[in-house]
Amino acid sequence: MSKLKNKIAVVTGGSSGIGFATARRFIAEGAEVVITGRNQDALDAAVSELGGRSTGIRSDVAKLEDLDRLYSQIKEQFGRVDVLFANAGIAPLAPFGAVTEEQFDALFNINVRGLFFTVQKALPLLSEGASVILNASVVAQTGLANMSVYSATKAAVRSLGRTLAAELSPRRIRVNVVSPGLIETPFWGKVGLNQDEVDAFGAQVVQQTPLGRPGKPEEIAATAAFLASDDASYFTGADLVADGGLIQV
Repeated sequence: MSKLKNKIAVVTGGSSGIGFATARRFIAEGAEVVITGRNQDALDAAVSELGGRSTGIRSDVAKLEDLDRLYSQIKEQFGRVDVLFANAGIAPLAPFGAVTEEQFDALFNINVRGLFFTVQKALPLLSEGASVILNASVVAQTGLANMSVYSATKAAVRSLGRTLAAELSPRRIRVNVVSPGLIETPFWGKVGLNQDEVDAFGAQVVQQTPLGRPGKPEEIAATAAFLASDDASYFTGADLVADGGLIQV
């Protein structure tokens, strides 16, 4: 596999889950990959597992100074970005009536503002014909309880994908969105629910999913690798839904 040979790829939130699986797939396809995350120990562990064609740079997408430092280091080390997977995000869940101002601001700060400036600040380094991939979610298109703010952030990401596809087309930069359904990742241990609640939620979604199972991070990684490659050369502004049929059937 060498569909990304000699490409420089950046994956935010790349130390675990979908981000890590995507970084591993990009490397398998021949890319040099920079992963980011907020936890240095997790980054170090991920780079150790990914091997020599990976670089970890601690960066919080919610802090614009971190993004400036990230791209300054990438410019010095690699000179350009050919593939950008804006993946970092959070999802504390709460009933609509219990959402606090702090929860609302944190979600939009990372999932929308952070993603927006992750792409904006990459612009000077994005090569002609680069691929930008935004990680959204099927909840942008359907309603699930306790996800009011999270769903709104992902709807914003989907909308942004369309706008950026139009604006960046003169540079032949393709901007696409991947929208996962329920995926087996450590993400679900960080949503503010106890294990029984997580299990119940997962069982409910699986019951509604025609394929009858959650997805694997590697399946989203394969979707991202397709969008990153020349195989998707006529894709821009698209939303590839990988959800086992949850909202399609």
